[in-house]
Amino acid sequence: MRVLSIDPALRNTGFAVIEKLSGDPDPPFQTLVYGVIKNAPKIKQSGCLVHIREQLDDVIREHRPEICAIESVIYVQSFQTAITMGAARAAALIAAGEHGLPIYEYAPKRVKQAVVGKGAADKQQVAFMMRSILRLTETPDPDAADALAIGVTHFYASERDPALAQDVKEV
Repeated sequence: MRVLSIDPALRNTGFAVIEKLSGDPDPPFQTLVYGVIKNAPKIKQSGCLVHIREQLDDVIREHRPEICAIESVIYVQSFQTAITMGAARAAALIAAGEHGLPIYEYAPKRVKQAVVGKGAADKQQVAFMMRSILRLTETPDPDAADALAIGVTHFYASERDPALAQDVKEV
């Protein structure tokens, strides 16, 4: 199974494509690509959204994931921030939807709990664990690490941890 995982944000959208290997290899995952789609502050929101969709479209075409896992909407205190984050998430969902990918969402606390062991883990802990779990040669950028963690969480939820799987919601 190959999953595209996304941590959406207007200026820095983290993404990753991870494949679950068959049999019992160590590690059980292969990281095909990960990174951050960056949008400069001077670019208007509409331009950022188009760029996010286009970049994710390119990743999907190149790496052919079968599923998309994305961070669910989080509680934010600012109404404007919520709208902006929702727009970035929509751009990512459109890219996945255009390719017919089933889309699953995961709450940030559940992702942190799955990969670090506690829902209040900070970004550096998540990045460290992604380097360790996926045996990366370098610690990923925090936004890319979050995307990697969402992908790993999807594998755990779908194959190993029924408690997490109960929280999965197909969009």
